[in-house]
Amino acid sequence: MDELSFLDATAQAGLIRRKEVTPTEMVDAAIGRIERLNPELNAIITPLFDRAREAAAAARVGATFAGVPFLLKDIAAEYGGTPLSEGSAFLADNYISPGDSELVRRYRNAGLIILGKTNTPEFALMPTTEPLRFGPCRNPWNTDLTTGGSSGGSAAAVASGMVAAAHANDGGGSTRVPASCCGLVGLKPTRGRNSLGPEIGDVASGLLCEHVVTRSVRDSAAILDATAGPVPGDPYNPAAPERPFAEEVGRAPERLRIGLGTEPLTGEPAHADCVAAAESAARLCEELGHDVLLASPSVDSKCLFKAFGNVWAGFLAWSVRDWARRSGRTPEEPLFEPATWRTYLHGERLTSSGYLLAVQDVQRASRDFAALFNDCDVWLTPTLAQPPVPLGYFDYTPEARDQHIARLGEYTGFTLIANASGHPAISLPLHWNEDNLPIGVQLLGRYGDEATLIRLAGQLEQARPWSKRRPPIRA
Repeated sequence: MDELSFLDATAQAGLIRRKEVTPTEMVDAAIGRIERLNPELNAIITPLFDRAREAAAAARVGATFAGVPFLLKDIAAEYGGTPLSEGSAFLADNYISPGDSELVRRYRNAGLIILGKTNTPEFALMPTTEPLRFGPCRNPWNTDLTTGGSSGGSAAAVASGMVAAAHANDGGGSTRVPASCCGLVGLKPTRGRNSLGPEIGDVASGLLCEHVVTRSVRDSAAILDATAGPVPGDPYNPAAPERPFAEEVGRAPERLRIGLGTEPLTGEPAHADCVAAAESAARLCEELGHDVLLASPSVDSKCLFKAFGNVWAGFLAWSVRDWARRSGRTPEEPLFEPATWRTYLHGERLTSSGYLLAVQDVQRASRDFAALFNDCDVWLTPTLAQPPVPLGYFDYTPEARDQHIARLGEYTGFTLIANASGHPAISLPLHWNEDNLPIGVQLLGRYGDEATLIRLAGQLEQARPWSKRRPPIRA
């Protein structure tokens, strides 16, 4: 059964459909692996094993992913009757979801069996997963290093073979960052592709998107087919795809104009390993018949990062206030991490006009970024400016505030523009460095055009497969 753990979700579903393994056997195998690995990785903070076994026993075999084990990130995804803490002592042991969010309902309708909730930084604030409330999540490729964040628990679980796919969300790179750190596929869909309903219509003026981390491109595409589409009243509604996303995976892309950019929008140089990963992927694209040119967007990055920071502070203040209203608790400094409390106070000081000015500046940068696609079909970059960094790298103290802020900006220098603009972006595990650490490569596409990214990603996966790679951690 452990060998089945490293199959992708599509293959696991196929075994179940052909009755070569039962949903209960698949779920029990995943639970056993979690019980063996999680004490070292700390990827799962809320096990829901009894409920998962009940769901497996009643699995509806006709569903696309019937009986396939799955995990929810402990942020935003409401699963009725289960605790939700968003990585914070403010909510921990205090809030039980009254019902399913639309996304979770669609996961369950697709047949996915939810085994538990995964570790995340407090209110998704950091690009690493080290909440004080639950402790650090460890990278299965090297347990002294970060998994990335904020979907780090989900990424560690998938990379280590606990499950084949897990929920993630992305407000500045929070799906793609851990995908890069852990050697996975991480797609941030177009803004509004997955609904945040029914409680939430918009987060931070459209920065946040929901999806998954997976081992294969086809899983990411097929799960998006199962979840995509608005509910009435959603604030964003991108055009429906021409065909199911899963059908794009084996479909040969047309000859594409691919822009290569290896300098983060911060202007700081990227690590040589990250540059090498992107350049190697660009050469592979040329070998596959695509045209590659050097290209970078003309964006006022200083204005963008400042404005993005203000929108993010507004988001954090909203998160705290929203949860205070929903839980009946009063925000008090001892209930939050120091960096969270500082950001919350920043958001509280931000005026409504100041917030809207920040949104205006983010949207101006988005239009500048969109102009890049007049000359390119896809923009190819490293996902991150550095390989996975040591745990503690993003620790905050008032004395190290400037260094802390600089490190946050450096790390997301390639990712946050897609959140600002709403464009789709995907991180692929196309490169490993001499230390056997995964280095992600990012593809960004036109607004609403996940199809081109999925076609190209599938082509790259076939040309340079990664499915046989295994982290050194052993159950």
